[in-house]
Amino acid sequence: MEVQKELKILLAEDNKINQQIATFTFKQLQLKCDIASNGSEAFEMYQQKSHDLIFMDIQMPVMDGLEAARLIRAFEKESDSLHRVYIVALSANVISEKREEYIDAGMDDFIEKPIQKSMLQSFISQFRT
Repeated sequence: MEVQKELKILLAEDNKINQQIATFTFKQLQLKCDIASNGSEAFEMYQQKSHDLIFMDIQMPVMDGLEAARLIRAFEKESDSLHRVYIVALSANVISEKREEYIDAGMDDFIEKPIQKSMLQSFISQFRT
């Protein structure tokens, strides 16, 4: 029998409808997630809970996802953390130059919004064992 680790997932998304869709999709996969409404909240929540996986919207008020990712990576480096959170950029913009910008900011991967169950499932499967 395979033991599945309970993942600490953070969704950083400012749009309430997108939050509801993502939350519903997570529930279908029998997962829970914390929700941050902007990059600043996401950074604070990560510092408190040390999530395993963050789905980070790029365009948010207060602090965008790129700046939040940079802060998270700097925090990990400063704290000599052995735990490196996996950050997935969320955006409707799939232009390849933007993808490089996301990676340069410290994000590990990218998925297009709205989040599709099959795509989410493939990311989650990497972390469940």
